[in-house]
Amino acid sequence: MNSRNAKQEQAHRFSYQGLDRVIHERARLSILASLLAHPRGLSFGELLESCDLTDGNLSRHLQVLQAERLVGVTRALGPGRPQTRCRLTAAGRKRLLDYLGVLEQVLLDASDAMGADSSPASRPAFARS
Repeated sequence: MNSRNAKQEQAHRFSYQGLDRVIHERARLSILASLLAHPRGLSFGELLESCDLTDGNLSRHLQVLQAERLVGVTRALGPGRPQTRCRLTAAGRKRLLDYLGVLEQVLLDASDAMGADSSPASRPAFARS
């Protein structure tokens, strides 16, 4: 890499372009993290419980995630009433893992910045080694 490219990269080191705005929103990040932990998917009710959202909020965030093709939603007739099941798509999994990689870099950069200014005991758990 030439010195000009190195300077440009250093100048934009903290821009974190990979912090995807669709994923970065707290409720959507909660939904995606819940679905990542449950590869077979979760019912609408299970997501409500897991993410502590209202029906309307969960519905709206699922619409956004569906439009971005991060989540698949299926509706089937079950005993009593229709069942809605949500799953992370393959594209959603990849996009979330890419996002988490960038978020990890944010944490590492913060840890490095704190390194000279704090004792190991006062550093956050992610920064202790």
